[in-house]
Amino acid sequence: MKWIILALGIGSNAAASVLVKFAMLPPRKFPSPADPMAALTNWPFWLGLGLYGAAFLLYAAALARLPLNVAHPVLTSGAIATVALSSVLIFREPFHWTTGAGICFIVTGVVLLTLRVA
Repeated sequence: MKWIILALGIGSNAAASVLVKFAMLPPRKFPSPADPMAALTNWPFWLGLGLYGAAFLLYAAALARLPLNVAHPVLTSGAIATVALSSVLIFREPFHWTTGAGICFIVTGVVLLTLRVA
């Protein structure tokens, strides 16, 4: 169950990042007091903000079940790797070999961190 909670936290965090990026693409704009209706109708922004809140709650739940030195790196690095892959698939951003190498290093590091906790 602890790993499911952490995986949901990773998914929530990554989805929030993707939605906030989507919310900043034209024709949408960053929510501002100068244009309150644009801010209120920018649903990807608000959904992303809600998912960041959910990710925080899932992180807190994971901390109740896992050591901090495992939960934090796994959630953070998992979200980083997921967002890097999502940015390529969803936004067609460039994927350099260094990005792939970085993701491999992240996965290797997470595996080493969690070997004795599983």
